[in-house]
Formats: sequence, structure tokens, C-alpha cells
Amino acid sequence: MPTAASAFGLRTRLVLAFLLVAAVSAVTTAALTYREARSAVLVRAQDTAVASFREEAERFVPSLPLDPESLRWNLYDIAARAKPHPWIVFAEYGSLRASSGDRPVSGVLTAELRRTAHTSPHGTFERVVKDGKAYLTIGMPVMTRVVAGGRAVPSGLVLFAVMPMTNEEVDIDALVTAARDGALPGLAVALVPALLAARSVLRPVRELRRAAHSMGGGQLDTRIAVRGRDEMAALAGTFNESAARLEHSVQELRDAGTRARRFASDVSHELRTPLAGMLAVTDVLDEDAGTLDPDTARAVRLISAETGKLAVLVEDLMEISRFDARAVSLVTDEVDAAEAVRSTLSGRQWLDRIRTELPEGFRIRLDPRRFDVIVANLVGNALRHGAEPVTVRLSKRGGALIVEVHDNGPGIAPDALPHIFDRFYKADAARARSSGSGLGLAITEENVRLHGGTIHARNAPGGGALFTVELPFEGPASASGAPDGPLPAHASGPPDSRGGTGPTA
Repeated sequence: MPTAASAFGLRTRLVLAFLLVAAVSAVTTAALTYREARSAVLVRAQDTAVASFREEAERFVPSLPLDPESLRWNLYDIAARAKPHPWIVFAEYGSLRASSGDRPVSGVLTAELRRTAHTSPHGTFERVVKDGKAYLTIGMPVMTRVVAGGRAVPSGLVLFAVMPMTNEEVDIDALVTAARDGALPGLAVALVPALLAARSVLRPVRELRRAAHSMGGGQLDTRIAVRGRDEMAALAGTFNESAARLEHSVQELRDAGTRARRFASDVSHELRTPLAGMLAVTDVLDEDAGTLDPDTARAVRLISAETGKLAVLVEDLMEISRFDARAVSLVTDEVDAAEAVRSTLSGRQWLDRIRTELPEGFRIRLDPRRFDVIVANLVGNALRHGAEPVTVRLSKRGGALIVEVHDNGPGIAPDALPHIFDRFYKADAARARSSGSGLGLAITEENVRLHGGTIHARNAPGGGALFTVELPFEGPASASGAPDGPLPAHASGPPDSRGGTGPTA
């Protein structure tokens, strides 16, 4: 099941990562720029206003006692010289209150600002946001000169200036808009190098994938072009070196396998002619064994039996060699399955020993000679290593013919089941010198596969071994060809051992 990470391709993830880095960089740069520019705008306006208002407060010398009307005109005069923006000047003297503006601004002045302005000779200021609007508030005490000692003392009159920072807010908003409008095109521009970078990374990855796919398909001479000297080039070089070593190793294995198959085929072929002569001689000796003394007769019969086993082994080796060399083919015909099974049993004189369940009407396309070997090997194996009665059953499942061979013997050892069709495998080490070649069931499996079918071995619930062959009714796709030589007549003699072998000739 695909994960969330695999839902996006490598290209998409690379582009997103590139854009994320570009976005973080753009946002960080914009934020730092905005902070510094905002601070510069506000500090400049603040310093200008505070310095200007302090000069006005120091120059203002009121005439005491204070007249409210005169004080108001003085406040108008101070407000007229406001920098950098117009002020609204507010004065407090005891219970006396005066303002240069029509709008009440005393609500903007905080208690902390008033307290500090009355106690600090240097005054104070604050930036205040009220009702969504920003204001700079300044409080300055008005000092009076005392001749003795030349000191200045507070007069009790405190001037407050309230400056709306509308222009600064507009400038700050313009900075935010500029940062935003500059970041979005920057991300769009960053998409182009992101795609180019993703392409430069993905191209060798795609080539590596195609090369690995080709090697998986058997093209071991596949190589990747090495470009540049970066990590991807090093990876391509490592892949080429590994592919070359793999190709060399596989070629050595193929050559060794070819030599082994040729050796087995050549040896088997060369043994056929002397074995034919030996079989002819042993047949004559068997006929005269009754006229010989007992010891000589036993020796003659032993030689005859062992020569027969050797002949079967040679034929089996030749047949296996043909399978390994892919030199086998089917000569198919449409036959009646029940009649083909009966023909196999009758030809080996097994009809009176075998129980059969052979429904009529199962017409199937197969190679009659190879089907004969399949049935004969399985039945002969059951007769020798199982226990009678042996049952051969035909049935149909979907589009396949089912052939079942069941005996009533002890069954197959669990540790032998995985190896039952292996070559030269015998479940019982004590049967190492049994009459079988150890290749019967392996040849049976190869013949079943050649027909496009399957074969399975298991122990039946009621006891005994059960071999099941499944063959498609239509036969394999490539079911025609020239005969590939005689098949070994396995079932004409005693069956092979239980552990993965079949009957012998």
C-alpha cells in the first residue's frame, strides 16, 4: 500500500523542497527588512517629534498666574510649529486643562505617561494604539529658571503632545505590500531553477532505473553514460562496475552449466551403445541362468539387474539434459483422457492392481507420449513405495483436467515434501541403492510444466500419498514441434524411491 511519502514523485518532492527553501528565505528576508525599515521609520518620526517638542517646551515661559485663554493661544502657537506632523498639544496645571485641538485627546495619554512626565525633568514618550490607530504621545514638564544657583525647577505646568502616526502606518503598509509583492514573483521565478535542478537530478535516476530494469530482463551488458564528476556520476560508475562483474559472473555460470549439460549428454550418449550390447548379453545370460550353478546364476541375475538400472539412468540423464538445454517440444493431439490412462495401465499390466475413476468425455490436447510418462511414473511410484490399493482419478476443475494418484501407504515424510521433485533426492538414505534413478519425479514435473500444468504432492487426510496433476484442456501456447527423441520407458519396470524419484525402466 503506498504511503503518504510515496504519493508524490521525486520530481514533485524536489520542486516542493526547493520552493520551500525559497519561500523560507524570501519570508525571512522580507520579515527582517520589514522590521528594520519599520523601526527606522518609527524611530525617525519619534526622534524628530520628541526633539522638536522638547525645544518648544524649553522655550515656552508662561506668565503666572496662568490665564486659560492665553495658555490656549500659546498651545496653538506650539502646535503650529509641529514636526514632522501636526500635533495636538494638551496642557495640565493642577486642575487646569487646555488643548490646542477641538478633538479630545486626553484619553490617549496613559497614567504611566502622566506620572513620569510630572516627575522626570527630561520628559517621556510612548507609542500608543487606540481604536486601531497609532499615536506618539510625549509629555514634557515646563521648567522655570531660578537665579540663585542657575538651576531649573519644574513650574508645575506639563505639556503633552499627541501626534497621529497615520503617515508612518501608510509607509509601513507600503513596506508590507512591497515585501509580499516581491516574494510571490520571487517564488514564481524560483520554480524555473527548481525544475532545472530536479531534471538534472532525475535524469541519471531515470537512466539508472531503466538500466536496472534492462538488467532484470536479462540484458546484462546494459551500462549508464557517466557525465561529470559529481555524486551521480560516481553512482553511475559504481553501477557500471557492478554490472560488469555481474555479467562476467553470470557468463561464467552459464558456461559452466553448458559444459555440465554437454558433459552429461555426451556421457549418456556414449554409454548408450555399449549398454545396448550389455543388455543383449544379459538377456541371453538370464535365459540360461537356470542351467548354471546357484552362485553363478545369482551373479548373472545381479549383473542383469544392475545393467538395467544403468540403462535407465542413462536414458533419464539424456532426458534431463534435453530439458536443461530447452531442446524439448510437444507433439500434441486431442485425446480422450480416460482412454489415455487406461492405455498406460494396460501397457504395463497394471489394470488388475489399480482402482480407477475415469469419467468419459474429457477431451484434452496434450502430447500422448509424455502424458504416458506422467501417469506411469506416478502410478509406478505409488505401487512400489505406497500400499495397494492405488487409485487413479480423473476430474475437471475450471478449464483444467485433474489427475490424482492416491496410495494407501505411510505417506511422505514432512521433511521430504519440499524436496519430493528434486533431482536425485531420496527420502530414505537406506534406499540409496534402490532400483530408481532418482530422476523419475523430476522428469514428471518437467513434462507437466511443458504442458503448462502444475503438479503437487501431499499426504491425504485418510493416509497415504496423494499426487495431483493439473493440465489445461487447451494445452500450452506453443504446443507443436518436431519430436525430440525417444522418452525413457520408466514404467516398464519397478518404480523409483519415494523421496522425489520415479519408476524405472
